[in-house]
Amino acid sequence: MDRRKFIKNSTLASSLFFVPSFVKAFETVASSKLGFKRLVIIQLSGGNDGLNTVVPFRDDLYHNARPTIALGKDDVLKLNDDIGLHSSLGPLKRLYDQGYLSVINNVGYPNPNRSHFRATDIWQTASGSEEYKQSGWIGRFLDNYGEHPYNAIEIDDSLSLALKGEEFNGIATKNPEALFKTANDPYFRGVLNHYNDEHLSEHNLGYLYKSMIAAESSAKYIYETTKTISSTQEYPNNQFGAQLKTMAKFINSGIDTKVFYSSLGGFDTHANQKGTHSRLLEIYAESIEAFVKDLKQQNTFKDTLILTFSEFGRRVKQNAGHGTDHGSANNVFIVGENLKRQGLYNDMASLSNLDANGDIKFEIDFRSIYATVLNKWLMVDDTKILNKNFMNLKFI
Repeated sequence: MDRRKFIKNSTLASSLFFVPSFVKAFETVASSKLGFKRLVIIQLSGGNDGLNTVVPFRDDLYHNARPTIALGKDDVLKLNDDIGLHSSLGPLKRLYDQGYLSVINNVGYPNPNRSHFRATDIWQTASGSEEYKQSGWIGRFLDNYGEHPYNAIEIDDSLSLALKGEEFNGIATKNPEALFKTANDPYFRGVLNHYNDEHLSEHNLGYLYKSMIAAESSAKYIYETTKTISSTQEYPNNQFGAQLKTMAKFINSGIDTKVFYSSLGGFDTHANQKGTHSRLLEIYAESIEAFVKDLKQQNTFKDTLILTFSEFGRRVKQNAGHGTDHGSANNVFIVGENLKRQGLYNDMASLSNLDANGDIKFEIDFRSIYATVLNKWLMVDDTKILNKNFMNLKFI
């Protein structure tokens, strides 16, 4: 094959995949290291307003800071005499009542960053605010314990930094059939059919070629494993619901994937927040409930843990546009059947003791949640992935 044509065709094909380098892919890793439990990570992108999600509805300071967007006792689903969930979270409240939800409040990190891009990088790489890492925490999980790129899958068209390792990346796909068809595209196949060309032994082209082999192999495995799985569970008719439906199909198929990742965007509510926020929380809660029901029907919920986070919370004080600006500490939701600490994991922060920017002070480092999930759920050495010791929590 002509070198120029090879580069053109391989660029087209490889742009549709997000696959690992082969340093680790050719190594033998005992599958027992990965276990059978699965972690689902959901990002509420844009910075969810945690204070209007888990609401201190009786707190005068809360109402004074938010004269037009605060939620009263009739706008929440009460968890106790002082705290309630936003009324759009009815399906989540049902999970709460069944003992399937743990709400961890005041989650953040020292010296928080209020840029969407930087804050997202910090959460996805499990780094400190002054650290800049090129690999994600799930990517490093794959580096150390992965065997195949499909051991971590993002239900999207592009791969987040969280799933990119130093030597090993996960796979991004919304549609396993489309992924499989792309892997069998004539251009793609044409490149793979020239594996004996001498120029493929060159460093860069060899890397690309081997990565494309991984993409083709993963696409076939994912498609063949999941194509016969069907479900009668109805999901909300929206993009996020469709993502979770695909994820449930993957999980119920028994695919050898340990981490799934998905996101719901739109939470950057600087103006006219109430309606937008209510709609987004409804989409999230209805989809999560459908997802849990789907897994329960196939007896896979017991081995699945769902972690929901946002890159930061919002300011306590509302702005002039009846919205909220970027804040810091926030709440994290853990959904699962085997929780040791159900309900409210810890107290909400005092609104009379804010930081210098008028934000909620963090109490729990988000990397302690990661460490707990890695150590107690995925059963791996969290320090190898986080490169530091963090206190394990007691929600599992």
